[in-house]
Amino acid sequence: MTQTPIPDAQAIHDAEARIRPYLSETPLLRVPDLDAMMGVPLHLKLETLQRTGSFKARGALNWVLTAEPEELRRGLVTVSAGNHALALAWAAAKREVPVTVVMPEGSSPLKVRGTESLGATVIVQGTIQEAVSHCHRLRDESGLTLVHPYNDPRVMAGQGTVGLELLRQCPDMRRVLCPIGGGGLISGLGLALKAARPELELIGVEPAGAPTMRHAWDCQDAAAALDQVDTWAASLAPAVVGENTYAVSRRVVDDILTVSEASIRQATRYLLSCGHLMVEPGAAVGLAALIEHRLPSVDGDTVLVLTGANLDLEQVERCLDD
Repeated sequence: MTQTPIPDAQAIHDAEARIRPYLSETPLLRVPDLDAMMGVPLHLKLETLQRTGSFKARGALNWVLTAEPEELRRGLVTVSAGNHALALAWAAAKREVPVTVVMPEGSSPLKVRGTESLGATVIVQGTIQEAVSHCHRLRDESGLTLVHPYNDPRVMAGQGTVGLELLRQCPDMRRVLCPIGGGGLISGLGLALKAARPELELIGVEPAGAPTMRHAWDCQDAAAALDQVDTWAASLAPAVVGENTYAVSRRVVDDILTVSEASIRQATRYLLSCGHLMVEPGAAVGLAALIEHRLPSVDGDTVLVLTGANLDLEQVERCLDD
């Protein structure tokens, strides 16, 4: 098997044609009350309405649809705090391929149950670092094919289809704020956006308790890992990014900001109360950056990518109680 190259704009266009029969374009929403509150015109990209409740369905499906027969024959394994787990279980079911998912302790019960209901075998194992190690052991000992949640070029190309939709939906946008976990979305998104609009500003946002990509940038090393992560935004809490997502992010991302837990909670609450949107904490970090006044004004529209909606009711209660 040859190594898949880092995706270019054509690979992202090909991915869009491949996944479109299964996945619809997600809407871009304006919320006037939120615009007034923030003082800027905002467009909300609702990946919250994507299949399995997040953008992750795009990359997982593109991976499955481009996999070689030998990769699928052995069965698949991955590690995930939840959204990639749901997405891969859903996508693999399209080709009746068994999937084992290792999830860290403390993962959302909603996501664990949802992944199991889609036919995957779920193993809950320790911290995120311990979950990654167990996933690799299963790959090595059982011969399963690893589907990396973000560092695989086929996954990155699928996630990049969000950017193609934004170019059609909001051609005059000036700035995009995108959450960063492992970097698969912002890398694919950035490749698509910058190929067409190199002047467009792309800002990544991470929780202060898990500034994984910012740490790698500061160390100038894709392998630079955080000793620990501690954030309510569990979908943005890998201990390390990947060499592919790191390399692409350095090309396409203009800056990375970190935001506090308090701002993440406030942003989640605003989206629920003003926009009537169920948004998980990791999806709200772009709005948190605006709440913290971290960005200068721009002459034009700002897009917030709302990455997922897999929010437990307990998390909703915590948000509203703050």
